[in-house]
Amino acid sequence: MSQLSTRHLLGIKNLTPEDIHLILETAANFKEVINRPIKKVPSLRDITIANVFFENSTRTRLSFELAEKRLSADVINFSSSNSSVKKGESLVDTVNNILSMKVDMVVMRHSSPGAPHFLSRNVNANIVNAGDGTHEHPTQALLDSFSIQEKLGDLAGKKVAIIGDILHSRVALSNIFCLKKLGAEVMVCGPITLLPKHIESLGVKVELDVKKALQWCDVANVLRIQLERQQIKYFPSLREYSLYYGINKKLLEQLDKEIVIMHPGPINRGVELASDVAGSEHSIILEQVQNGVAVRMAVLYLLAGSRN
Repeated sequence: MSQLSTRHLLGIKNLTPEDIHLILETAANFKEVINRPIKKVPSLRDITIANVFFENSTRTRLSFELAEKRLSADVINFSSSNSSVKKGESLVDTVNNILSMKVDMVVMRHSSPGAPHFLSRNVNANIVNAGDGTHEHPTQALLDSFSIQEKLGDLAGKKVAIIGDILHSRVALSNIFCLKKLGAEVMVCGPITLLPKHIESLGVKVELDVKKALQWCDVANVLRIQLERQQIKYFPSLREYSLYYGINKKLLEQLDKEIVIMHPGPINRGVELASDVAGSEHSIILEQVQNGVAVRMAVLYLLAGSRN
């Protein structure tokens, strides 16, 4: 297989296992490229890509922009905070105006779940979902799987615990889809108020005790508490959350094995993850950031090959 089964990356749910393997294999090749003295390749020099972000972002936006430039694409960046969206312009009109400038691909982050899917049905361009509300964040899941594979080998049979605010996390949902399609076992862990109802229907284990989750897993993917998405209080205080679900070095030293620690960022140090863990030999957090560029290069390259 040398081509994706879709012309958009809207979510992991829409991908086949073959699509995922192709993206990860392509990312491995691009990781070699970005570690060379000359880090650019001319693969997309005839492509123009618009990064259309309706939500704040640091890592994802910079990672996509760097991936695009490493592929020699022309890049334009759009931010809703200083655009005509503030004057009432619709999403479709905004993007169509951008596309009329001969833009070929759109990387979009939006606060509304399903916004990239809606856009893909209404504009003529490849759409990449860079995060839509609490729904999906496909490239984060792909880079997480790539990072685990790089560290531990084939994901089939590996045990991955996703710990933290599962209810509000698009990273959690995309990771569950991706890891399950690659044959991994998945557990979610957090306060019961931060676990979606019927989460077991996705084929994951559920654990409320973080110590048991850490003892079970090979990899712990730790998520932050997304206070900006919470309309009510789901637990008494951050201090209490940290006391019961925060991961520190003392907790890891009590395990009878070594595990890998991951985090999609940004980290709330001292809440879900202590600094002595984030910077420890267990952590592959910075590797995730580096791998994000290679994975996004792979996604853009493969989608460009599917253009009509």
